[in-house]
Amino acid sequence: MVVGVPPERCDGLIVRQFRRAQGGFTLLEMMLIAGVVAILVAIAFPAYLASVQRAKVAKASSDISQMANVIARYISENDIPPPDLNAIAFDALLDPWGRPYVYQSFTGLKGKGQMRKDKNLNPLNTLYDLYSMGADGQSKLPLTVPVSKDDVILAFDGNYIGIASDF
Repeated sequence: MVVGVPPERCDGLIVRQFRRAQGGFTLLEMMLIAGVVAILVAIAFPAYLASVQRAKVAKASSDISQMANVIARYISENDIPPPDLNAIAFDALLDPWGRPYVYQSFTGLKGKGQMRKDKNLNPLNTLYDLYSMGADGQSKLPLTVPVSKDDVILAFDGNYIGIASDF
């Protein structure tokens, strides 16, 4: 029984109140829920993309490390770096962005013009360059150029393998 309502109206009132309670969400409640979901997505999506990018950089670093080990073995057997990645059976390997890795042997190279360079324009390596062009697929020889900052590089003859912007 509802207080202040005559008994003959109680049954109908209770049924109407029950139906109203099960009626669903109001437009205002739905807009509030949509707003909360949008805020959560706006926060979570960039974090997700950043973690995917870190995973791709880690995969490229691992591939470059593996290739550097095979190249070191090739050098110990032949006294020179391989002429290309085909000589060590890595020519078909693609980086996490779907592009081939870039390799250049310095054997027969005259001068330092074609070598990758650090911010002081010193060559990164002494025998060869090995890198991925990163997410944008573009690269220039000096690491200071903006398109080279996302490259995953091998530097200091294998003592550094990672993203160029962190070098």
